[in-house]
Amino acid sequence: MTSMLPFANGLFFLVLPYLAMFVFFLGTIMRYRKAPFTYSSFSSQFLENRQHFWGLVPFHYGIVAVLLGHIAAFLIPRQILAWNSRPLRLYVLEVSALLFGLLALIGLCGAIHRRLTFSKVRAVTSPMDWIVFALLLVQVASGVYTAVFHPWGSSWFAAALAPYLWSLVKLNPDLGFITATPLIVKFHIVMAYVLIGVAPFTRLVHILVAPNPYFWRKSQVVRWYRSPEEVS
Repeated sequence: MTSMLPFANGLFFLVLPYLAMFVFFLGTIMRYRKAPFTYSSFSSQFLENRQHFWGLVPFHYGIVAVLLGHIAAFLIPRQILAWNSRPLRLYVLEVSALLFGLLALIGLCGAIHRRLTFSKVRAVTSPMDWIVFALLLVQVASGVYTAVFHPWGSSWFAAALAPYLWSLVKLNPDLGFITATPLIVKFHIVMAYVLIGVAPFTRLVHILVAPNPYFWRKSQVVRWYRSPEEVS
């Protein structure tokens, strides 16, 4: 079993990340060339709006905040570690990250429940959509689990995972930073690579053309008009 660890680490943390990025870029380009109008989330909001709002809005706010935190720890790890040098600031960052993670998890569960319980929405949900929901659920849940049972993630991400990711960017992978991390953290990283690899073939591709004003635009009112015959 021990002899398999170097092979597994090389497969999941050396081969998989480059394979996932290759598939992502190639798949994205091919899809844009062949079917550019499919760059959409294929929203089912018109079929049902109330649970759509309470599921998708919390999920998007939560997941965007968590992703921005990961990106910050990747791009400016020294500044993150300096911020965390004060216990109060560390607590604020950790609690905030956990709350946004829980917000994303609750919103995602609401979105899945909506897909399961509304027949019209379930009818327009493809098998690939269910796969994406499953992958996202596992990924977000594993992230929340990691935040609870392996705290101070902002610090150890900046100290260990950021150098590992930068070594991949520099085409000089150094697995030494990641071999000692907990199994759940490794699983979380592998799932991230899987999501990147499948994104071009799912509705996740809409993140490339996401309407950023969605987060601060005014509420939209949709009115349904019926003919007098239908009303009577």
